Amino acid sequence: MHVVYPGSFDPLHNGHFDVIVRSSKLFDRVTVAVLENPSKRNQWLFTPEERVEIIRRAAAQARLENVQVDTFRGLLVDYMKKIGSRVIVKGLRAVSDYEYELQMAHLNRQFPPHAETLFIMAATRWSYVSSTMVKEIARYGGDVGKLVPQATLEALKARMQPER
Repeated sequence: MHVVYPGSFDPLHNGHFDVIVRSSKLFDRVTVAVLENPSKRNQWLFTPEERVEIIRRAAAQARLENVQVDTFRGLLVDYMKKIGSRVIVKGLRAVSDYEYELQMAHLNRQFPPHAETLFIMAATRWSYVSSTMVKEIARYGGDVGKLVPQATLEALKARMQPER
């Protein structure tokens, strides 16, 4: 079965990566679909291409051979039709995530390919991690090494280098 794990992944953190690893063990093929949203271009820390590269490096370092990474614009269901998938994987950290993702799951079932959404509960040790928090800690020079994969850590260190 081919599943899609969509998100912004700005940046990829260990909660995201845990869902990728666990999905790769459950499904034949996992496409990590990085959202491209041109209207938010100035809000992203990393470009879609940089996010794709970070995820690819993290997947390669973990030897996840059934994981591929791509970008998409517009409706997720349109992208899913294009790649031939009908299943969305989403990670959930808290009840607040569930409420939003439940609405999205119901909406995605209304449009061809009538996508099914499978929820994977975040591992407890990553349930408090968010991209927003990782960016904030990194901006102030904090150590995020325990919160992100090595590929993300390297990209953050390069991006957050103080100007000389």
